Amino acid sequence: MTNEKVHIIDSARSWIDQHAIDQLHKTAELEGIARAVGLPDLHAGRGIPIGAAFWSPSHVYPHLVGNDIGCGMALWQTDLLNRKFKLDKAVKKLSDLEKPWTGDHRTRLASIDLPAEWDGDTLGTIGGGNHFAEFQRVERVINPTVFRDHGFDEERILLLVHSGSRGIGQAILQAHLGRFNSKGVDVTSAAFSDYRDKHDQAMRWAKLNRDIIAERFLARLGAQADRKLDIFHNSVTAHQQGWLHRKGAAPADRGLVVIPGSRGAMTYLVSPIAEFADTALHSLAHGAGRKWTRGDAKSKLGKHFNLSDLERTDLGGRVICEDKKLIFEEAPQAYKNIETVIDDLVQAGLIAVIAVLRPIITYKMRRQ
Repeated sequence: MTNEKVHIIDSARSWIDQHAIDQLHKTAELEGIARAVGLPDLHAGRGIPIGAAFWSPSHVYPHLVGNDIGCGMALWQTDLLNRKFKLDKAVKKLSDLEKPWTGDHRTRLASIDLPAEWDGDTLGTIGGGNHFAEFQRVERVINPTVFRDHGFDEERILLLVHSGSRGIGQAILQAHLGRFNSKGVDVTSAAFSDYRDKHDQAMRWAKLNRDIIAERFLARLGAQADRKLDIFHNSVTAHQQGWLHRKGAAPADRGLVVIPGSRGAMTYLVSPIAEFADTALHSLAHGAGRKWTRGDAKSKLGKHFNLSDLERTDLGGRVICEDKKLIFEEAPQAYKNIETVIDDLVQAGLIAVIAVLRPIITYKMRRQ
């Protein structure tokens, strides 16, 4: 699975769909792409693979970043104590979080140098697809020194938020495609400067969106929290005299990383290892990666499970998803094995596991 330009981080235990591998090799043939890496969560997307990184010294391809610029994950440590956390009580309190945020939009946008026209009803909302907000507890600590050096406490409940720029990234991508289709832009051109400016604005918006989502969830439970990390999965950034595109790939050069499985699997808090980072273009898997398409998940699982079966996980967690289609599409069975993904990264010398986290409440949406 490796040649001079394309490298896939995997093992004999890994399962990666051939269609995703074909997409990776085809994308690597784009003008100016010098290197392409597939992570262990690699899976097929709409024309380009997800769970991949691409480096070019001369061109940027907005469609490789995709339509959710700035999509990523942020992790907070709350002041809620594990021993006092009442699961069913918390589930009842978490509702109406799909409704527009009623806070001071313009002040918050101005605080990150975004104009008022970037306002909209989506700010502070999770969105659909694989996005979520999830309360977790520490299952076990693998490296107590690093865990505590970063201020983590195994007695505290954690909150993980996965969301992005909502419709803003889509609008930016469509505007670009309307002018250039899927052609790349030379990094010396005005078109590149224009895209990069809008890209960076969308990145800031997405981060603010995660912050406000967390504030809303914490307020429902009367909690305070400290943000421990915020990482982007869809971005293009300057890297080694060129530009690094990440599509569904976590950065390995921004400190600790959180890599979740599905809502029915553990999440891993990991520390990137710099020595071998370049083999994977300083990128890591961003999750388990899909095993089934959304359509396949619904057709396969609908024969054997009803809605109530999917509202609880094998790990004892609760799932708040009152969209009957989405709860099947995002079921744990639709995702690959996160333990294999993590082991592939460990065996490749890319990460050290710091702690394992158990999802206890996964919120996607209430009925609207």
